[in-house]
Amino acid sequence: MTEAHELKMPSPQAPLQIGMVLYPGLTTLDLIGPQNVLAVHAETHLLWKTRALVTSDTGVSIQPTATFSDCPDDLDILFVPGGIGTTEAMADREILQFLRDRGPRSRYVTSVCTGSLILAAAGLMQGYKATTHWAMRHILEAFGVECVHARVVVDRNRISGGGVTAGIDFGLTLLALLRGEDVAKLTQLMLEYDPAPPFRAGTPEAAGPELTQRLVSFLEPHEQAMRKVAAEMSSRAS
Repeated sequence: MTEAHELKMPSPQAPLQIGMVLYPGLTTLDLIGPQNVLAVHAETHLLWKTRALVTSDTGVSIQPTATFSDCPDDLDILFVPGGIGTTEAMADREILQFLRDRGPRSRYVTSVCTGSLILAAAGLMQGYKATTHWAMRHILEAFGVECVHARVVVDRNRISGGGVTAGIDFGLTLLALLRGEDVAKLTQLMLEYDPAPPFRAGTPEAAGPELTQRLVSFLEPHEQAMRKVAAEMSSRAS
């Protein structure tokens, strides 16, 4: 996207510096929901090991704008999305090393969906409350993280969002902390974010046991793989 086509809100403050970590198999909406909320107030760095295209878990190609090595040292926001590729990312030494390097220097360390598992694998969520996709909460707990059943969890400078669509709520919550509630409300209006889903099936409680079990069965291979990696890493850490 050229600079002439970028949408930026005027502000007397310097643009926020946001580093958003990419990896193969990420969920596009985990990334794009928060990015749409925050990018009009920020300089967004889409980060990967190289500048080669990164493919999401639904086949969308995303162009990195910076690499781990040339990312700014000090970020306002370090962000990790979730996705089916979380399993590999949790065990990826380059990703974990980058997070361990930038995390302590970032103003906020954040995630949406299973991105919190990757942060936990890097040792950045222990001692904090956090959330993740409802089907993977037990894996976050296996890392020794206090998992909260909430759409967005704020614990000091750790902010995490629940599954996928919670990314917009996450983004607005974070924006309110950084730029104030008025700016967050203005951004919400610009996005026309007023969710009214056609069905009440967005949580296990609303969907009911039969529908929930069908999805649990569908996700089981991915859950088992993530659980195995989490157990191995927790064992090595202890």
